[in-house]
Amino acid sequence: MSDSAYRVHIWVTGHVQDVGFRAFVISSAEIIGVTGWVRNVGRDTVETVAEGTRQQVDQFIKAVKTGPRSSYVDESRVEEEQPTGAFPTFEMQSSR
Repeated sequence: MSDSAYRVHIWVTGHVQDVGFRAFVISSAEIIGVTGWVRNVGRDTVETVAEGTRQQVDQFIKAVKTGPRSSYVDESRVEEEQPTGAFPTFEMQSSR
């Protein structure tokens, strides 16, 4: 990974399942240009990891905290992680 790479791990809770939230996250990631993954966790949480430049990742965080119109985010947690360059694309993972 280049020195400009940045990585975050995000958890959002609220009305984020059965509303197209993961599809929204994937679309946002593709538009913004970050790589990583997204998945459902439990009944009210979506988890995602994203890598890109700081500017791309900041834009992605804002999109995830907003979500699609049919959703609402009650709470979000964002943690910085060491970038690995392990993700060639952005994909959906199996729910946990």
